[in-house]
Amino acid sequence: MLNNRFMPGAPVWVDMCAPDLGSVSGFYRELFGWELQQGAEDVGGYSQYQLSGRTAAGAMAISADEAAPAWTLYLRTPDVDATVKAVEQAGGSTLFEAVDILDLGRMAGLTDTAGVPFSVWQQGELKGLDVLNEPGGLVWTELYTPDVSAATAFYGAVFGWQTTEAAFPGGSYTMVHPAGGSADDMFGGIVPLASDPSETGAYWLPYFQVDDCDAAVAKARESGGEVRMEPVSMEGVGRFAKLADPAGAKFTVLQPSPPGEQGR
Repeated sequence: MLNNRFMPGAPVWVDMCAPDLGSVSGFYRELFGWELQQGAEDVGGYSQYQLSGRTAAGAMAISADEAAPAWTLYLRTPDVDATVKAVEQAGGSTLFEAVDILDLGRMAGLTDTAGVPFSVWQQGELKGLDVLNEPGGLVWTELYTPDVSAATAFYGAVFGWQTTEAAFPGGSYTMVHPAGGSADDMFGGIVPLASDPSETGAYWLPYFQVDDCDAAVAKARESGGEVRMEPVSMEGVGRFAKLADPAGAKFTVLQPSPPGEQGR
């Protein structure tokens, strides 16, 4: 699962965008207990979802014609400008050029070879998310892509990601961790689109931890969200379900297996 070492190439932040944050903030408050902290003008109104005073995610209001509501994953880099060049050399593209965010850090928006958006963050005063691997916090990530080999080659070239294959009945699951890391540093999986008919486009999918998956799904329904996949259990992983908030941004909730049963 994720950790707060924030190694180069590992997830460091996640945020969502929607035309009206007010329409979704109540949903996330009911689901995770998040409170929306409105952003100041000096950061362009960029807001944060907080849990007991700690940052769990970011949020940005956008116009309906700017982009579809979605969650975006940020990967840590010691040098944003060098990473932008590496992305372009590996066949990706730049959505927006590197920019300094006050003294907080430096970032850029990019896409991989399948056109999947992601961002990179070079730490300044802001290290990363405070809430990880606990209820209401980011706990895992998945990349849905048409070509797993191409994706691992791209992210390997840019960030040095290393992969591990986990076998399961009928196939295998590609897990990734930063260069120089170990199984303890695994933070995500790469999934072929063809393996899940419910997924029609390539994208990064964040997982947020919950105490009770079924209760979270019921609460999401009551709060105006969409259940994209009903809860399922997986030995050694836990119980999870795919959801979307009222604006349409996709994510997954995960009730992890007890620590002694994980990885079996």
